[in-house]
Amino acid sequence: RGNPAVLLCDRGLMDGSAYMKDEDWNKLMQKREIGCVSELREGRYNAVFHLVTAAEGAEEYYTLENNAVRTESPELARSLDSMTLNAWVGHPSLKIFDNSTDFETKMQRVVEETARLVGLPTHLQKVTTKFLLKKEPDLSSFPKEVAYQIFEVEKVYLYEENEDVSQENVLKEYSFIRKRTSLRKSGKESGSVYGWTSVQKMKDGQRIEKKRIITKREYLSLFNNRDKTRHIVRQKRISFLWNIQSFNVHVFKEPSDVCILHAQVRSSPDSTDSVDMPSFLDVDRLITDSVEDEIYGAYQISLIK
Repeated sequence: RGNPAVLLCDRGLMDGSAYMKDEDWNKLMQKREIGCVSELREGRYNAVFHLVTAAEGAEEYYTLENNAVRTESPELARSLDSMTLNAWVGHPSLKIFDNSTDFETKMQRVVEETARLVGLPTHLQKVTTKFLLKKEPDLSSFPKEVAYQIFEVEKVYLYEENEDVSQENVLKEYSFIRKRTSLRKSGKESGSVYGWTSVQKMKDGQRIEKKRIITKREYLSLFNNRDKTRHIVRQKRISFLWNIQSFNVHVFKEPSDVCILHAQVRSSPDSTDSVDMPSFLDVDRLITDSVEDEIYGAYQISLIK
């Protein structure tokens, strides 16, 4: 008691939507007086870890013999796994752990990602790769089977009262708050969630983030402490899945108009990382960690020049 802790839930509330008809799920939402699905999705959980079924990519290890409750054939298991994963599309910290490694390494990836999320040092080098897009994606060109969610994001950097970095290994430290508003396909707003993030850039190249969900009241209070030397960054975001990988398109509206793709890295057994790029995106080039490419980060874009 009194010590920092991480609460892990074997299932999340959105899982239920994968096993229900849309009309039944909507009736349940109304009965529980839940105005927007984002309240259940990103407003309740700091992160979502989806461990892909062994029936997808590790079929030789999928068996009914070690679990009396499991009755699904490999085909049904893959179908249910896909529906459950799609239920979480739109969560900003949706992490997918596929079967490109053995089971022990898969579990180690989960541990490393958990450490990263709570701000602990980790051996996890990179979880996302960024690409510069030539233009905003045309949603009508998305394949019908690709589920996506659209959001409007307001990102506000906070004034740092003490700019002296106390830890000798920390190169830079800052924080920001974010308002994330879900949009229906019609463009109508359906609800907002709020978050706070602190970032430490270490001298060894690591980036340590701490995140927490905050209330609207907290957001408005912290908004008054915003850094006046920076713009409020406004974006449109498109979240979707492709070949068991999570993608987020950041379409900057203010103060820039660049379009950047954040792609979850797929780790392979030989420790190389790859991205299975969707063919319906118009990619310009990879954004590197070089000083020249820092201009494509929201932290740099927000500066008033």
